[in-house]
Amino acid sequence: MITLALAALAASSPAPATCPPMRVMTYNIRLDLESDGVNRWSNRRDQFIGQIGLMRPAILGLQEVVPGQRADLEKAFPNYSVLGTAREPGPSGESANLAFDRNVFSLKTSGTFWLSPTPNVPSKGWDAAYSRVATWAHLVRKSDGRKFLALNTHMDNEGQQARLEGARQITRWLAANRQPGEAVLVTGDMNTEPNTPPLQELTSAKLGLRDSRVVSRTPPVGPDGTWNDFNALPLPKDRMRIDFVLVDPKIEVERYGVLAWHFDDNRVASDHFPVVADLDACRR
Repeated sequence: MITLALAALAASSPAPATCPPMRVMTYNIRLDLESDGVNRWSNRRDQFIGQIGLMRPAILGLQEVVPGQRADLEKAFPNYSVLGTAREPGPSGESANLAFDRNVFSLKTSGTFWLSPTPNVPSKGWDAAYSRVATWAHLVRKSDGRKFLALNTHMDNEGQQARLEGARQITRWLAANRQPGEAVLVTGDMNTEPNTPPLQELTSAKLGLRDSRVVSRTPPVGPDGTWNDFNALPLPKDRMRIDFVLVDPKIEVERYGVLAWHFDDNRVASDHFPVVADLDACRR
């Protein structure tokens, strides 16, 4: 009788709750430039949008987005909120946007700050060639109430000091603004490779952030390098890994990939490959 009772109890018990991986993606979109010729946005837009639609990330960090591109993305993905302020005032201002799927998350607060000694106003810091920003959001996952602090950035392409100081600024900001129970996620084009001072700062013990490629439970998929210079098969000198998904120590990385996709004629959707990380973000 006891055996029968236990069997009946097991049959009537609800199945254990499942938590599918949470996909995070970072993608330098390459701003729309007439001088890019065949690689102008209008010639690669559909391929780019198709890649995002296929991957359907819950969180998407974007870099080099100008207003026309943002409008195209918002039209293609009405279920996403695209956050962020242009780094320089004007109708053609470029942004480092943070997007999230409203079916997955609700938004508490968000904003943008500049990577400079005057972060609250449009400004250029240290030896940077351009103004640079970080866009952030406090997000709550609708399925279980799990809290995240997500930040997306695009560091300077020339200023070594600017990249290091920007990394320090981001680390300080996250430490000061992280709320109890939040897991931190950072996406971005860092314009520097692993084991350089800016990446060492971002992955220091201060926050414990980890490079998703390094800690993936399964072998990384795709090439190591993320910048392709509009080549389907980047030249050896161009194989730099400068785009990252950094994850909180509370989060395990199930899979990591650099998606080296291209058109039939070997053209690519951007001068960077997208980076995708599937996260086990159920553990508290």
